[in-house]
Amino acid sequence: MSFFLEVLVGGLLSGIMYSLVALGFVLIYKASSVFNFAQGAMVFFAVLSFVGFMELGLNFWAALPVTIGLMVAVGVMTERFVLRPLVGQNEDTLLMATIGLAFIVEGVAQLAWGVEVRRLDLGIRDEPMGWLADKADILVSQLDIAAGLVAGILVAVLALVFSKTKVGRGLRAVADDNAAALSIGIPLKQILVLVWATAGVVALVAGMLWGARSGVQFALVGVALKALPVLIIGGFTSVPGVIVAGLIVGAAEKMAEVYLGPYVGGGIEGWLPYVLAVVFLLVRPEGLFGEKIIRRV
Repeated sequence: MSFFLEVLVGGLLSGIMYSLVALGFVLIYKASSVFNFAQGAMVFFAVLSFVGFMELGLNFWAALPVTIGLMVAVGVMTERFVLRPLVGQNEDTLLMATIGLAFIVEGVAQLAWGVEVRRLDLGIRDEPMGWLADKADILVSQLDIAAGLVAGILVAVLALVFSKTKVGRGLRAVADDNAAALSIGIPLKQILVLVWATAGVVALVAGMLWGARSGVQFALVGVALKALPVLIIGGFTSVPGVIVAGLIVGAAEKMAEVYLGPYVGGGIEGWLPYVLAVVFLLVRPEGLFGEKIIRRV
């Protein structure tokens, strides 16, 4: 039983971090109906810049606000120089713009900071938490628990902000109908800038948590691909949806890898989330908490 709980807790903690990455997609999609293909590149750029600033001599607490400022600037410039000129274009054009942006961000990151794999030390040991091992005989890494707590708190705070505040109401109005939101005085441009800046900060936190676990490297761009099943299952427009879906995906892939992996040759956690996503697309295309679209002929 303790081993089962150990696997389950580890999967849930990974799922919370998937939710954090997916949250960046949801924020932008809710505001502009654009799937931001560059979110993975922003994760990579953010954490690589953070480590780069520390290599230049800044300590952790000095590099953090500098990098936050940088990612806010990246979000603002993206909205101003990439998306704003394309307002009114179809969604395919905007999607292609974010694909191009992804390659630009990846190239700038490696041009500025190099391509070497870096180690990121957050001061938290990647070893089992002692009291949990002693009391419940469950081995869960201190780093995983800390990362899960940070990701969970950030996701919860953003969920509350965008559901309970004036900014959140404005975002929901913009998501429903841009023209109607403008007609009642909601500042569309400011909302979009705020959303892109927030997505940049979310990318930094996600990059730090994943980078501390697996190293700061180009492979972090692929984290965005693991967030795609979370988006499909939870719904592209739902913040609570990506939280629940992240937990489902994280727990399912870990449990399947441990208990089914030996019978299928292993590697099941690499493709099971996408199988779940396909099932949801066939059964409930809008996701668990997404808005159902009824098309009239």
